[in-house]
Amino acid sequence: MGAKQYGIDEKRLAEYASQIAEVARMGVQVAIVIGGGNIFRGLSGASKGFDRVQGDQMGMLATVINSLALNSALHAAGVKSHVLTAIRMEPIGEFYSKQKAVAALEQGEVVILSGGTGNPFFTTDTGSSLRAIEIEADVMLKGTRVDGIYTADPEKDPTAVKFDEITYDEIYNRNLRVMDLTATTMCKENNMPIYVFDMDTPGNLMKVLSGEKIGTLVKN
Repeated sequence: MGAKQYGIDEKRLAEYASQIAEVARMGVQVAIVIGGGNIFRGLSGASKGFDRVQGDQMGMLATVINSLALNSALHAAGVKSHVLTAIRMEPIGEFYSKQKAVAALEQGEVVILSGGTGNPFFTTDTGSSLRAIEIEADVMLKGTRVDGIYTADPEKDPTAVKFDEITYDEIYNRNLRVMDLTATTMCKENNMPIYVFDMDTPGNLMKVLSGEKIGTLVKN
């Protein structure tokens, strides 16, 4: 959404694509799960009278729109990428399977995994956790607007203190809203580390992959 109230900010999209292209050219295998909140949020739709299941399905379709936009921007940046969808949607994208995703990664393509999990009542965070575990990723990177995990919301509480590292159990015990509980539990149970960082600052993705401690690492 970038600086806009709604939809896709072309400048932000190009920034994301150039950051992803930079790390892909280094030979890093990158799979991306995108949310759809800039277009439609199923949960907020449900509070306004939408059927929850159909609201979530609308949200899943919103992630497909964003995935196509990123795919187009990556191609413009000279990077091969591949859209896989959690719901059958040929010819818009190919139906997801672990084998297809891993094969594309091994061929040097960026893989964009859209449609969440394909099921209602699951967030994009859970979709990210599921796909990271399925494709046996080394780490799940969660790009947000803030530069890590704090004791409280830093946008609301100026006394909030940032963690360099934190365990899943601490997140539960402190009731921190990093991701929804389903996603956090999946990562904990499958030993999938999460790195939370600010994706909106150009150059940060490369810094994370170079080992700079600019965010927060979550692990067991």
